[in-house]
Amino acid sequence: MISPAARDALATFLTHLAALSGASENTLTAYQRDLIDYLTFMTSHKGAQQGLGPLTQIGVPDMRSWMASERADGLSARSLARKLSAVKSFYRWLADREGFDPTAVLSTRAPKFQAKLPRPLAEDAAKAVIDTVELQSQSDWVGARDTAVITLLYGCGLRISEALGLTGADVPLPASLRIIGKGGKERVVPVIDAARDAVDAYVRLCPVEITAEMALFRGVRGAALGPRVVQKTMQQTRMQLGLPATATPHAMRHSFATHLLAAGGDLRAIQELLGHASLSTTQAYTQVDTTRLMDVYNKAHPKA
Repeated sequence: MISPAARDALATFLTHLAALSGASENTLTAYQRDLIDYLTFMTSHKGAQQGLGPLTQIGVPDMRSWMASERADGLSARSLARKLSAVKSFYRWLADREGFDPTAVLSTRAPKFQAKLPRPLAEDAAKAVIDTVELQSQSDWVGARDTAVITLLYGCGLRISEALGLTGADVPLPASLRIIGKGGKERVVPVIDAARDAVDAYVRLCPVEITAEMALFRGVRGAALGPRVVQKTMQQTRMQLGLPATATPHAMRHSFATHLLAAGGDLRAIQELLGHASLSTTQAYTQVDTTRLMDVYNKAHPKA
């Protein structure tokens, strides 16, 4: 059982996280779950429930015991690394507030794991998805809607939440969209003609009145369209085309980045378009075969 002081500290930390970094509800929920697990273990491990004292005295052996316990419970290396990241964030904040040395926690190394690289679609497969997605609905306006959403993912590199977050005030689509992404980070995304045309076609056919303050993309009952509907439509589309299970809505965003890079796009510019805070994330996000990447390099590199 977590002490009241530890529980209060956790609640204050989450409030701080939401206010300063603009963390999403999903992120805050994940942090809360991971930290409650950690604090519960340490309370039992240290045999003390009173105050924050025991938490400020965590040593390397304590961290090793926690990690060993998590692994013994079947937690994957990837998930443990995520939990450790949450714990370190909490301890940086707590140490600054309580004035203790958090080195033992912050120096703990995350377990090694093979990172899952995104799997973009080939260019012809991505285009086939856009051409085929409308066939999954018997209603013209729903087909136009789904085509517009998928085109925004592939043509503009939007996350599905960002595409579904557009409102009636965003139409007709301008030359560029101002998108608020993860962590409240703002970026400007150019809008290609195909995306603008697809959205215009949907708006013309949509039987639901689209007002400036309401969601642009609507479900068949008039409510805001949810991501699960888009995921299901994409699943039907990939089955029809014989594409692998990795052909998800998010894979269209992967494909946007990868195909730009393959065409000679600048990695840092692609980073800005995707809204990534770290260039390493963009590098992991984009997959281009070595031959094509070297071809782009050789064409761009100054010759002696």
